[in-house]
Amino acid sequence: MVKVVLIGTGNVAKFLFDVFSEHPQISLVQVVGRKLEALNYFKEKTAVTQDYRSLKDADIYILAVKDEAILAVSQELMLQDRLLVHTSGSISMEALPENARRGVFYPLQTFSGVPIKNKENIPFCVEAENEEDYTFLEDLAKCISNSVHRVSSEKRKQLHLAAVFANNFTNHMYFLASDICAEHEVPFELLKPLIRETYEKIMHQTPLDAQTGPARRNDLKTLQEHLLLLKDNKQKKVYTTLSESIQESYGEKL
Repeated sequence: MVKVVLIGTGNVAKFLFDVFSEHPQISLVQVVGRKLEALNYFKEKTAVTQDYRSLKDADIYILAVKDEAILAVSQELMLQDRLLVHTSGSISMEALPENARRGVFYPLQTFSGVPIKNKENIPFCVEAENEEDYTFLEDLAKCISNSVHRVSSEKRKQLHLAAVFANNFTNHMYFLASDICAEHEVPFELLKPLIRETYEKIMHQTPLDAQTGPARRNDLKTLQEHLLLLKDNKQKKVYTTLSESIQESYGEKL
């Protein structure tokens, strides 16, 4: 039985809490968080505390807090020679205190409080200072995922950057599209089959091959008409920047 202490009460902590709670070989012995109200989510299934110095004995301590809080919180924990990992995609393993056995347990997924389908397919990027701890983290990740990978801090930062483009920026494009729809009183719902087809296409084609649209065709007339339709300068800037990037990506193929 693997004993786990979870430090944090946000969306990542809730996800790990839920999946760990379902596994018979994992015992969640404690959840630690600053806000008493946030601990209500966990208290019916495990012990909770607001005191970072009152940690129960465990095989691993998982720090699932905001990136900017990792350094400060980890220094409060006083985990001499204990396995301490964080769940961040952009923070180096070396940000954790040197007196702990340091590692990373990073689920590459977006967490917004909405239930995630196919949780077993979420990639876990694992890193540790020594091979024994790495094997432990790999085995723990395999309890909840079919996709576990050894990824260094440097490569994980690049992966996180790519994820921002693939997820965060893409979602912002949906937001801008919904704004245009709302402004002109056309239903955003009409775009959802297109969004779904775009997703399905990228599962079977490279992004380079899947690209369509006026910039891909170098349809200068349509590009200019679209810019005239846009009244918001921010939207014009985004449209121009992305169109130019697409055109440059295909170069002589246009």
